[in-house]
Amino acid sequence: MAKSLSAQRFLDSAEAKEIREILKEMMTDPEFNTKSMYSPAAGGDVLFVDKHMEYLSQHTTLNVTHYLSNLRLMTRVRE
Repeated sequence: MAKSLSAQRFLDSAEAKEIREILKEMMTDPEFNTKSMYSPAAGGDVLFVDKHMEYLSQHTTLNVTHYLSNLRLMTRVRE
């Protein structure tokens, strides 16, 4: 599926590169549950980073700071 112009602009931006790094750090941090998820449409597993970058690229008006903050809260591993 072709990406919209605004989605492609977002993915090519410096902001997207920073967000991708933040998400990668979350994936390697054992404090967060960032397991890959199966997607039949994707033909297999979709990585945590790819899933959230895709979502953010489709919702470019979203407040990224709030999104990442909420994502940290929702994925934090509780003992």
